[in-house]
Amino acid sequence: MKGLDELILPNDVRYMEEHTWARIEGDKVKVGITDYAQDQLGEITFVDLPEADDVFDKGETFGTIESTKSVSELYMPIGGTILTVNDEMEENPELINQSPYEEGWLIELTPSEPAEFENLQTREKYKEMLAGIERIE
Repeated sequence: MKGLDELILPNDVRYMEEHTWARIEGDKVKVGITDYAQDQLGEITFVDLPEADDVFDKGETFGTIESTKSVSELYMPIGGTILTVNDEMEENPELINQSPYEEGWLIELTPSEPAEFENLQTREKYKEMLAGIERIE
């Protein structure tokens, strides 16, 4: 397991307590799981994602992620309509372990309430939250 100082936590994304991230790219928002989440899950083996045009509210479950350790639900950091899913996840879910913020993104959406993005945690707040989590090995 990575130590807190070893985690990759980009400044250009916002974080949800449930360990998903959101990045604004023009009028769209890209979503994935954090480096902390992929590190805790271990080797990712399967990802179940929604279909394009599915609509979710902030906090809703939009899929599941399976690893050699467990199955976890994926939570929407911001509400909106799914534009695309990362098709690479079907054949190469390990991309999440290798690059959770770039090649390992999960969905891209059109936000229903763009202001929800501002309510997500900054890098600093997310790191403070992580510092308070007891690591289970």
